[in-house]
Amino acid sequence: MNKELVRIIENPVIFQNLCKMRDKNTDSQGVRLATRKITRVLLYEAAKNLPLVDKKIETPIKTTTFKTIKEDINIIISPILRAGLIFTDEAIDILPQACIRHIGMYRDEKTLKPVWYYNKVPMEAPNPENFYIYITDPMLATGNSLIEAIRLYADKKIPMENIKCICIMAAPEGIENIQREFPEVEIITAAVDEGINEKGYIVPGMGDAGDRIFNT
Repeated sequence: MNKELVRIIENPVIFQNLCKMRDKNTDSQGVRLATRKITRVLLYEAAKNLPLVDKKIETPIKTTTFKTIKEDINIIISPILRAGLIFTDEAIDILPQACIRHIGMYRDEKTLKPVWYYNKVPMEAPNPENFYIYITDPMLATGNSLIEAIRLYADKKIPMENIKCICIMAAPEGIENIQREFPEVEIITAAVDEGINEKGYIVPGMGDAGDRIFNT
């Protein structure tokens, strides 16, 4: 595992909400609230790679120059359905200029391989160096779904350093799989757990994130 490209965001607020998410006695409403609190912190951290420019503004006191996010760039949030949807509201709140590009995959329970059913990734990416991609999925278990999602953008020549994977919990096996395929893609997470079990679930994890978030 290349630890330099795995950023684990740790603070007491994240620890508290991770504990709530993991607890089997926390209901779906509690899981959703805890998840949103964590995703907001992760999204702020992920956005640190966005380019800045100087902008002259006038405050009530004087005219001066401050840093702001460059305007002529394409920011894309790509949630992997369905669990990745939990990031969407927070992402739009933090980065209202972002475009939401959903990616639909489900995991075959026998092979643990992703199966496609929906893809809203743009067909073309002119000036790919101006694209900044944030692929969201609460659980990085085997990493197979994220690898397929990354490949969609890699095929459009978007620089690997402009693609970030944001998850709440990750397994070492999934991280290694992603780094084997795409060694330059950064992974931002709140926790790296022990591993995955024979069913492909993260241990200790939180169970099926989609089921617990959406009460299904």
